[in-house]
Amino acid sequence: MKSTVTTRVAVSLAALGWLGAALTVPALADDNRPFIDEARIGLLAHDVPNLWSGFSIETRRPDFNAELIFSPRIDFLGGIVRPVVGGSYNSAGGTSKAYVDARWEYQTSLGVFFGLGVGAAVHNGYIDPVSMDHKALGSRVLFHLPAEIGYRFAGGQTLSLYFEHDSNAHLAHYNEGLDDLGIRYGIKF
Repeated sequence: MKSTVTTRVAVSLAALGWLGAALTVPALADDNRPFIDEARIGLLAHDVPNLWSGFSIETRRPDFNAELIFSPRIDFLGGIVRPVVGGSYNSAGGTSKAYVDARWEYQTSLGVFFGLGVGAAVHNGYIDPVSMDHKALGSRVLFHLPAEIGYRFAGGQTLSLYFEHDSNAHLAHYNEGLDDLGIRYGIKF
């Protein structure tokens, strides 16, 4: 029962983010911007201990991360909220995931930016504790909470430190959570 609630809540949050971004599509035509605003790729340490989830049992092999940031936007608290779709693939058989987020990003006049997001991730890991080398994540669909800080160079390229946390927020029986941390490179279209 809790797993079903987690799935519904996470999917609802992601859908709200996409709906909000979709409402801005008419403004997109006026700006003559491409539908995809930016692409980012990175290398992340997988299941980093002593962060939000607290402990690590999965592989130490890295994750390859890629995402697309779309142009539709909503101005909010001095920054912009945009829809994002992406994924993190573990290079050694650990938990991998695909996600959709509503991402708020603020950019300073000095080129420094930071962002926070909320969304849903679908993963290929274990739900119950059936393996000593994989976390019991409790639900197939998890909350995806990213945070990023970086620098935007002239020409729109970025270099950033990226963190992502995935869990079911204790809405399912098991909730061991997963934290990834690494660096990313981005390019604006």
